[in-house]
Amino acid sequence: MLGTVAPLQANLSTVLVQIVILSSLYALVALGFTLIFGVGGVLNLAHGANITIGAFVAFVVSSQMGYGGFVGLAAAFVLTGLLSGAYYLGLIKRIQDEPIMVMIITLVTAVAVEEVIRFVYGSQPKVLTLLSGRVNIGGSTVTFTQLVAFALSALLIVGMFAFVNYTRQGKALLATSMSHKGAALVGIEANRINLLVWVGAGALAGAAGVFLGSIQGASWAMGRAPLVLSFSIVVLGGIGSIRGSVLGAFVVGTLEILTVQYVDSSLTGLTPLLVLVAVLLLRPEGLFGRELVEA
Repeated sequence: MLGTVAPLQANLSTVLVQIVILSSLYALVALGFTLIFGVGGVLNLAHGANITIGAFVAFVVSSQMGYGGFVGLAAAFVLTGLLSGAYYLGLIKRIQDEPIMVMIITLVTAVAVEEVIRFVYGSQPKVLTLLSGRVNIGGSTVTFTQLVAFALSALLIVGMFAFVNYTRQGKALLATSMSHKGAALVGIEANRINLLVWVGAGALAGAAGVFLGSIQGASWAMGRAPLVLSFSIVVLGGIGSIRGSVLGAFVVGTLEILTVQYVDSSLTGLTPLLVLVAVLLLRPEGLFGRELVEA
């Protein structure tokens, strides 16, 4: 036991920095997935495809068109949100009362998006750069891209909390998540709220895709791992709970960093699956239950 104390203390600041940066990004990755299930009651298996689309929109705008990383990020945020909204209006709206059909359609869509991107851009990951340079924080070397990803992820998460809890549209969203019929009785149009949610979830996924792509490269299958990650985080936090997703992201991020640092780096990606299995067996309702009203 004592033999592990010194290395742990020596690397504690590095580990803490990595946990905070990774977990904030994980929270952003999972938020859109949480929103759609919490309000619409359906699982959007095209969530990972939206992440991939966001990364490649940023790649085209920043690298191929030469407008820079932040313009690429803005384009990914806006265009992915609009595409997600159009997807809802054109297809999901017609079958939103059939959760199994939504799962099937979104899964097929995700596969189709991946294959189109692989056909157009090939299988090799594309370099996506927001900023160059590094900085030392608490003994840990962090890239400026990671810092920007952390800062903007945190800003978007706080903005989502503020929107849901303190705006008229956010309160309508909460009411719809509790009961579509009840919301309709007080004059809230559920379809309009669902459209807002799909646009917002797509925009958040697009931004997450840019951050992930800038850290690990943009590739046609990059959305698969975040989809599994999102599902694990959402189940852990309580399906439909925004605060549960944020807390779940920090739990998963912490466990993953500790596993990589002190067990074996080859186990990266295994932690979310283990968490998912454990939660389903021990506490299937998650940490905060299912209601989005608990945001």
